[in-house]
Amino acid sequence: MKNPHRKESPLRIGLGLAALGRPAYINLGRSGELPVRRDVRTMREATHAVLDAAYAAGVRWVDVARSYGRAEEFLAGWMAERGHDDLTVSSKWGYTYVGGWRMDATMHEVKEHSAGVFSRQWTESRSLLGSAITLYQVHSLTPDSPLFTDEALQRALAALSDDGVRVGFSTSGPAQGDTIRRAFDLEVAGRPVFSSVQSTWNLLEPSAGPALAEAHAAGNVVLVKETLANGRLVVNPPTAITRLAQRCGVGADAIAVAAVLAQPWADTVLVGPSSTHQLTANLAAATVDVPRGEVAALASLAEPPERYWARRSSLQWQ
Repeated sequence: MKNPHRKESPLRIGLGLAALGRPAYINLGRSGELPVRRDVRTMREATHAVLDAAYAAGVRWVDVARSYGRAEEFLAGWMAERGHDDLTVSSKWGYTYVGGWRMDATMHEVKEHSAGVFSRQWTESRSLLGSAITLYQVHSLTPDSPLFTDEALQRALAALSDDGVRVGFSTSGPAQGDTIRRAFDLEVAGRPVFSSVQSTWNLLEPSAGPALAEAHAAGNVVLVKETLANGRLVVNPPTAITRLAQRCGVGADAIAVAAVLAQPWADTVLVGPSSTHQLTANLAAATVDVPRGEVAALASLAEPPERYWARRSSLQWQ
């Protein structure tokens, strides 16, 4: 019998490689999905396996960053080996990976939004991925970023558009909405600096929704990250999600991602699996039809932004 909750729909899901490009990360439920050994060769193989499965499933957007360890390198190698030239590739600058490929590193990444870091990291990204980069983003823009007052940096970013590269930013923290609106107001020579945004939105942290809706309505591209709240919605899902998942015949992760897909302003919804098993479970979101009323009812799961981001900051790299 056909499952009434299943549907056919265009795939708007993209693949993020934050959990695969480096040995340690903060996602819950990640450790058991990765190989026992996390040397560079093994992690490259794991990344390629997930990329193969994602491509076969119809995923055509891949998101990386300079701080995702060797994610750009792994992606570039995979594209060269497979010969795929129909991908949309987005990357990010602003954090530098300093973990030295160690699980027990004292610090894994360092943030700096400066013209010097942008110049260096753009050169590094371009040397690995070349013209495959469609979108280049400021990584984790917040209200206190020096970018907002650094006119030279703004001009350097805006110049990417002249070379056909879309310029965007990602956001983090409890003031995402304010950051989004302020960033889209930035102009160089009468033209907006940014035309894309990647923000956290999930059932526990939906506060950026109104600002993202405004950005979408203005013609900007909207990507959504951390759709599973770094694994919190899967490892220990709220009862409401578990019950709905059981009724729909999918996992809690599919329900969480489907709730994001239900937002009309979300152009591309990113998932960050650590294995092909997790990827398959995530992609089930594209085929499950969650009634609109059920999605609205899940709004009660939202936490105050300050509490959500404090909890996220406490997650351990593992």
